Amino acid sequence: MAKYVYLFKEGNATMKNLLGGKGANLAEMTSLGMPVPQGFTVTTEACNDYYAKKKVVSQEIVDQIHDALAATEKIAGKKFGDPKNPFLVSVRSGARASMPGMMDTILNLGLNDVSVKGLAALTDNPRFAYDSYRRFIQMFADVVMDIEKANFEHLLEEMKKARGVELDTELNANDLIELVGQFLVKYEELKGEAFPQDPKVQLIEAVTAVFRSWDNPRANTYRRMNHIPYEWGTAVSVQSMVFGNMGEDSGTGVAFTRNPSDGTKELYGEYLFNAQGEDVVAGIRTPKPISELESDNPKLYNEFNEIARKLEAHYRDMQDMEFTIERGKLYMLQTRNGKRTAQAALKIAIDLVEEGVLTEQEAVLKVEPAQLDSLLHPQFNPAALKEAKVIATGLNASPGAATGRVVFTADRAREMKALDGLPVVLVRQETSPEDIEGMIVSSGILTSRGGMTSHAAVVARGMGRCCVAGVGAVHVDEKNKEFEVNGEIYKEGDWISLDGSTGKVYGQKVETQDATVSGDFGKLMAWADKFRALDVRANADNPRDAKVAYNYGAQGIGLCRTEHMFFEADRISAVREMIVAKNVEERTKALAKLLPMQREDFIGLYKEMKGYAVTIRYLDPPLHEFVPTEKDDIVALAKDMGLTYEVLQKTIDELHETNPMLGHRGVRLSVTYPEIAKMQTQAVIEAAIAVNKEGMSVVPEIMIPLVGELKELQYVKAVVVETADRIIKEAGVDLKYYVGTMIEIPRAALMADEIAKDAEFFSFGTNDLTQMTFGFSRDDAGKFLADYYTKKIFASDPFAHIDQLGVGKLMKMAVELGRQTRPDIKLGICGEHGGDPISVEFCHNIGLSYVSCSPFRVPIARLAAAHANIKNPRK
Repeated sequence: MAKYVYLFKEGNATMKNLLGGKGANLAEMTSLGMPVPQGFTVTTEACNDYYAKKKVVSQEIVDQIHDALAATEKIAGKKFGDPKNPFLVSVRSGARASMPGMMDTILNLGLNDVSVKGLAALTDNPRFAYDSYRRFIQMFADVVMDIEKANFEHLLEEMKKARGVELDTELNANDLIELVGQFLVKYEELKGEAFPQDPKVQLIEAVTAVFRSWDNPRANTYRRMNHIPYEWGTAVSVQSMVFGNMGEDSGTGVAFTRNPSDGTKELYGEYLFNAQGEDVVAGIRTPKPISELESDNPKLYNEFNEIARKLEAHYRDMQDMEFTIERGKLYMLQTRNGKRTAQAALKIAIDLVEEGVLTEQEAVLKVEPAQLDSLLHPQFNPAALKEAKVIATGLNASPGAATGRVVFTADRAREMKALDGLPVVLVRQETSPEDIEGMIVSSGILTSRGGMTSHAAVVARGMGRCCVAGVGAVHVDEKNKEFEVNGEIYKEGDWISLDGSTGKVYGQKVETQDATVSGDFGKLMAWADKFRALDVRANADNPRDAKVAYNYGAQGIGLCRTEHMFFEADRISAVREMIVAKNVEERTKALAKLLPMQREDFIGLYKEMKGYAVTIRYLDPPLHEFVPTEKDDIVALAKDMGLTYEVLQKTIDELHETNPMLGHRGVRLSVTYPEIAKMQTQAVIEAAIAVNKEGMSVVPEIMIPLVGELKELQYVKAVVVETADRIIKEAGVDLKYYVGTMIEIPRAALMADEIAKDAEFFSFGTNDLTQMTFGFSRDDAGKFLADYYTKKIFASDPFAHIDQLGVGKLMKMAVELGRQTRPDIKLGICGEHGGDPISVEFCHNIGLSYVSCSPFRVPIARLAAAHANIKNPRK
């Protein structure tokens, strides 16, 4: 019989895949002798069994849960539903990868109309008992029965209003007894049945709800964003309740062993007395910093500090811990490797090496490549910041700069961003897990309530998104789509700016500038470079981008798209002249105008790359992209070119193709118009000769796009070689150059051994290769891919991460076939996947020589390449 349930004392940290991160760490803390309320974990395999059985928890699993419950009752010396000494539990999700706030939690489970009285008598604290019961009713209704918690929050607010108080803690026992009665009536009214009184029924319903939450929209969105497979499932940890809401000698908190915003080695976190965990995390009350616990209760502070120190030493990483104090006794509810900003990740990794805890290799693995993105984005322009008006200050919950238009809901954030692409800032009293999609599209998040460990702060830090939390001066009116601060009103669409590093809020749009990186970043990247096998190049079409790429550590240009140069204002007319030319002579004349411009372009690229390889892709897109489509524009262009409207319109009509992305483009243009390849070759070679005369040693790489047949490549390569060799001979110099091709048509991958006879290098153009392999357009796929995610057909966007099963199989085939023919062939990738960490690891594993990506993703690719080689070293 399969084992689906483990007591905490039966597990350990190595069982994360089975027990989830939370369950494995609770088991590990138990084995370390720490004060952990005991319980059991229902495994990830039970979750997968639930989905395999059409969302039913099998009787076998139910029986094992009841057996584990009996064992835990024995440890606690209490009984579920006992009218005199009731046993209560928490039920929490816990996947193997941390997903803070994405799935559901239920506290105080086991209370009913009878046991609440027993709890009140046992503790001599009826206020605590009924406060716990009202929380449980609301949580159970929300999480298990999908009843909006706003229905209960409204009753709570009305009660506080009627009693003339502001805080929940100011309501007395009689108030809460009355409120519980209102909650039970509201539950029955909305559900059509009474609140369940059998604790065992409550428990199985709660476990089922946690399994169900694995498939909720926010969890699915988070998994796609963080590349967490759906098949992993979630575990469920059922833990004996300890109570932070039993009075002023009880409390709850969240803390980190180091500062998760900047990495400083200090105990960092927050706590509340007379509260339960959701009060801190949800931002319902603004908590106190953990440092104040030292003065409030030195004994407890020292005990907690010692446990925190031991946990960090044991796990060799910064820990994120949840704790509860019940009547002066400390209990540990959770520990995990803490989410942190990119700045903090760098500092913590480097500090742990300097403290002798980690090796350099281990430190490199502690920093997720995707995190670096937040370091490489713009910051506020200091001059503009001096002129900006600070309207409020909150907690610097997640660093960075954000400017955008105010929105008050996640839905509106998505709508406004999709409408015009301009940035938005999400403003809320406090965020909840339902806001995740709005947080993803927002440049920054502002909350009027909550602290440094609120949902908004934790999720924003994990996403690398700027966040200012707990801005008490901001009064949010979501209904009227406005907020008020110090007498001023800001409405939806007004511009504001946030500084997540200082907590300042500015009442206008503030200009930003490119980020600069040094210090910890430079040190960690130097370590990464020591351990990687892949080279990292950049996709750059102009000297400006090439300079950025070089400064970020690019080892060459893997893709220069020459067509992007043709759209410049000073040359588009010459391009159009070439397009409308009626014969070779006219076309050559037009191309002669482009030649000096192309030559200067390449000189600029060569100089910025300082001797590194530069791969230049010849003209790729269909020619219709260079001519207008609107009548007024065609009339104006005809006049400029000295043509009649009719003649130009006829030429444009002739360029029309039913499916241009599969039409007259790439190598096909040079087959039809070899003079284009001649001009581009002349520019490439003459530019290389010019810079080499200045002391450089450039070796140009000429890349012919969209090849699917060896004879195509042979024809165009003959043109290139004849032109290049003639120019080199006439110049009286020695110049080495390479001619290769992009592998972006499935047939090219299948015929790679043949194509390698003439191609001296391959570069995988995975954008087109993905389109042609799947048979759908990258530009249009967004219209239906959401349905594929919802229906579990795709786990992620194949244009974001290489489809390793299909496209990847073609790539592996091309690598193997190409090397059979030409063992020393250089192999790279230049599609958007070149900057995606998951795809970079795949490229390493199949033996590519380099990846190429956008300039700002070069550091991400460098770190991802190091991760790949550390995990799977090349021989």
